[in-house]
Amino acid sequence: MSKIILDEEAGRAAVFGGTVLGGGGGGTIASGLERVKIAISMGQPFLVSLNDLEDNDLVITASAVGAPAAKDRFFLPVDAIKAMELIQTKFDKPIAGVIANENGPASGVNGWLQSAIMKIPVVDAPANGRAHPTGMMGAMGIHLLEDYRSIQAAVGGNPGTGKYLEMVVEGRLDVTAKLVRQAAVHSGGLVMVARDPLPVSYLKENAAPGATSSAIEIGRTMIDAMDRGAEAVIDAIVSSTGGRIFCQGKVRNLTLKTDGGYDLGSLSVNADQVADLTFWNEYMTVEVEGERHATFPDLISLISMNTGLPLASAEIREGDDVGVLVVPREKLILGKGVLLPEAIKEAEDAIQKPLFAI
Repeated sequence: MSKIILDEEAGRAAVFGGTVLGGGGGGTIASGLERVKIAISMGQPFLVSLNDLEDNDLVITASAVGAPAAKDRFFLPVDAIKAMELIQTKFDKPIAGVIANENGPASGVNGWLQSAIMKIPVVDAPANGRAHPTGMMGAMGIHLLEDYRSIQAAVGGNPGTGKYLEMVVEGRLDVTAKLVRQAAVHSGGLVMVARDPLPVSYLKENAAPGATSSAIEIGRTMIDAMDRGAEAVIDAIVSSTGGRIFCQGKVRNLTLKTDGGYDLGSLSVNADQVADLTFWNEYMTVEVEGERHATFPDLISLISMNTGLPLASAEIREGDDVGVLVVPREKLILGKGVLLPEAIKEAEDAIQKPLFAI
């Protein structure tokens, strides 16, 4: 693909498409649109494909780690750039591009600010084509590489409250990911992260090539339908993802707690049959009378029947009128990280339900 300028229109589309692919996580529409606005005000972010780079070029993953419901989360644009600079000090070779860690309403535009300021491309190959809760799920299987040491930089927190921190950690992926998650907790709920520069050749086999463009296209179909009302937006989501509305009803029995930097909870949707859902930032399971109907990394999303827009798990309220969107994993662009049993086990332990190979 030729270089694509990531302007305000593309940014809005990426954010709205990300609400679908976020599956309950990946931030909020408001935070995504704010990140786009900041990036464009700082310069001109642009998008290229993996094929526009050399196989040995290094590409870094940009992410924001934290719990969406945390009350003291704090973000400054300089935090994202500082994290990139901290990583670059560990490498003699310059970083050639940046990818988002996943697709989500805010996380899907991670890297746009770095592109604008540092004049490097956003690469159309996020670590995962849908949102996911853990660092290992977004690490594209690097822990399987012999002698690989994960390098992650985390920056964030409000200096005015004494919560600002910056750190660089190096070691086993599971250890570094947990330390970054704890940094998010201690900073008030959110840190900007740059992690694990990898060659383009590795991304071609293990990332989610084309998933950023896919989010933008889904978002454009949604935006085009908005003047026709919520039902038209929902129809656009269903047709552009190949999913289906599993059921529609009122949210009941909502539980939500922030634990270890994650939003953990469950809810029911009272329809003709009661659908029970669990979430760990992202929606993990849909069951009816104990029978499983969708399991992460299948995409599960709750869509407001009033607006036609997907709702983050942290935004759900008792009594909301929602439709439950389910998109089978076979219709998604997935990175390797969400297909590994050791990555899925963390989520199984959190929600106390089996997930892998279901």
